[in-house]
Amino acid sequence: MVASKIRVKNVSRLCHAKPIVTVNGRFSGPTIYAREGDQVLVKLTNYAKYNISIHWHGLKQFRNGWADGPAYITQCPIKTGHSYTYDFNITGQRGTLWWHAHILWLRAKVYGAIVIMPKEGTMFPFPKPHRETEIILGEWWNSDVETLVNRANKMGLPPPTSDAHTINGKPGSLFPCSLKHTFSMEVEAGKTYLLRIINAALNDELFFTIAGHNMTVVEIDAVYTKPFTTRVILIAPGQTTNVLIKADQPPSRYLMAARPFMDAPVPVDNKTVTAILHYKDISKTVIPSMPKLPAPNNTNVALSYNKRLKSLNTPQFLAKVPLKVDHHLFYTIGLGANPCSSCQNGTQLTASLNNITFVMPKVGLLQAHYFNIKGVFKTDFPDQPPVPFNYTGAPLTANLGTSLGTRLSKVAFNSTVELVLQDTNLLTVESHPFHLHGFNFFVVGSGIGNFNPSKDPAKYNLVDPPERNTVGVPTGGWTAIRFRADNPGVWFMHCHLELHTMWGLKMAFVVENGKSPEESIIPPPMDLPPC
Repeated sequence: MVASKIRVKNVSRLCHAKPIVTVNGRFSGPTIYAREGDQVLVKLTNYAKYNISIHWHGLKQFRNGWADGPAYITQCPIKTGHSYTYDFNITGQRGTLWWHAHILWLRAKVYGAIVIMPKEGTMFPFPKPHRETEIILGEWWNSDVETLVNRANKMGLPPPTSDAHTINGKPGSLFPCSLKHTFSMEVEAGKTYLLRIINAALNDELFFTIAGHNMTVVEIDAVYTKPFTTRVILIAPGQTTNVLIKADQPPSRYLMAARPFMDAPVPVDNKTVTAILHYKDISKTVIPSMPKLPAPNNTNVALSYNKRLKSLNTPQFLAKVPLKVDHHLFYTIGLGANPCSSCQNGTQLTASLNNITFVMPKVGLLQAHYFNIKGVFKTDFPDQPPVPFNYTGAPLTANLGTSLGTRLSKVAFNSTVELVLQDTNLLTVESHPFHLHGFNFFVVGSGIGNFNPSKDPAKYNLVDPPERNTVGVPTGGWTAIRFRADNPGVWFMHCHLELHTMWGLKMAFVVENGKSPEESIIPPPMDLPPC
């Protein structure tokens, strides 16, 4: 069992010190190491002033939503002074995932890596690296994040962007007071290293590169890929990417760097975070080489990178893509504005799927489902938007009101689902990374403009599409995913931009197998937090 304590600790970055919520006093948090097939127990005790819950991002939690973690979806949060033990099995998964707080904006500080090694005697499907290193990309605000968010909500506006991005909790030498807050990785000439890269940022897709070095992508979201070589990767919030690098350049010091990708008129923290790739025996006085990153709005680099991602699809690691579809779903992603008498402009910015802004319940949805508590949610989430329109045409700035509700979509156990996520130009087009809890899915298609149901499915990749748990919907475009609903319970799906999740860009699926919840879902733990 891993004992973890949620504590407040003073941390200094960018010449600013502030108290932040941490796990075991660390920022970023500790890595959990496990092996495929392991049972993992994490006892979490909350000594902070905020209620807390932890999500184990990408772990499927088969029949065990009680361990999934999103507050008011599969559990009520752990109150100050209380404990809860997350108890889960790692079945059929290996690779890099991560954990993070799943309440308020606490994942700005509370996050860490999960490294799952293959079963004993099972090799990687790529050359064994000399060493492995986790690279966790995050964000830093000089002011208290929760205070900024609460102030912005009262005004009906978005909070300010972060003051810096970080690599393993450190912003790098391009920022003030940051020479000692720069992550450094030592390598030996001629040897190969595995980087386990995680985007734990709240609101930014990121380009990542290393000066002078190629990267070979071998895994995404804990699923092996067909290897390919690239100078830059794109990684959305919530995603993980494993790359091999070979220390094959003249021994020196080289910068790793990350900066946001944003091809819409939306403000982001566009500053560059750096870390150092340091060849052994090279003096620290050597000035490291700076890599060239794509322009922040370089859509071509982003799209071409994502097109290269394909599942490994070997006999040992099959891509089990659903070829027959039982449920066709089409969800539009929209921004909006609802009346707010106390807000600065008389409106509150909001977001919706199929024009529904999700309202968080006061009771965990899984508890309501399992114990048959009435009045908490409805299972009438629509399969299509209420009114078709030219989704990505001219910007729409009128009639931006949305419906409010805690509405879920009911899906039969073991049925196959195709979901098309369509961006819209309500206020503005924008890219949206979506995360589905409880499942992996196959990204069978993507495109710019409006999805065409009579033409676009013919272009799907049904042989070796990338398998993920988090996918980006391109700016002014669409993404199609397929998955098999083989995990009974209540499973959250939401935008992994924290701002849009806060504004209501989320929903949940109820997967039922014809039996009562007591028969299809494992019983809740004795120490499940009360609501």
